[in-house]
Amino acid sequence: MKKHPKICSACLLGTNCRYDGRNKTSHAVINLSKKEILIPVCPEQLGGLATPREPAEQTDQEVFTQSGKDVTADFVKGAKEVLKLAKLLGVKEAILKQKSPSCGSGMIYDGTFSGRIIKGNGVTAKLLKKTEFG
Repeated sequence: MKKHPKICSACLLGTNCRYDGRNKTSHAVINLSKKEILIPVCPEQLGGLATPREPAEQTDQEVFTQSGKDVTADFVKGAKEVLKLAKLLGVKEAILKQKSPSCGSGMIYDGTFSGRIIKGNGVTAKLLKKTEFG
């Protein structure tokens, strides 16, 4: 049976694309990339946001920067671009950065910039979960 490629948060593969211009390299993900095809994506960059950029957190259905700028449209655009890539490349799975307002799966920051974690999904994770993207 042919293995399908996986979408992967680019920061986990060592790409300096996080809001602070850094990465969140995961050695487990790097090791996996030696055995499987991982397609690096940064939904925030795909949505048109610069790197580095002001920190952003999700509140309900919207995403705001720490200074209060609404960047929801950028996050939604990036999520849709990731979904397009997933469908185009026959992706069935995704490896996403925890707690991120775009990639967070199951747990995200609460939107108060206090470091508090709550149950929820980032914009991209939410779109991929509700869409049969394979």
